[in-house]
Amino acid sequence: MKAIQVTLDDDLLARLDRDEEVQRDGRSAVLRRAAELYLQKRRASAIASAYRRAYGAGTGLGKEFEGWESEGEWPAE
Repeated sequence: MKAIQVTLDDDLLARLDRDEEVQRDGRSAVLRRAAELYLQKRRASAIASAYRRAYGAGTGLGKEFEGWESEGEWPAE
């Protein structure tokens, strides 16, 4: 692990230090978990946004795939 410096305002630091989880596990552990959750949330948001851009318009597959719509369907039984 690498030590870094993080600047927090006094009120935020005091609230953080009063937290039970911070008192039990320490600031660094809690901030590591918070950073990991932040990055996971950002990744999930980026993926969801990409899906919305790709499939949200409701325009189908686009002109380059016109005529191929039924090719991926299961045959009728």
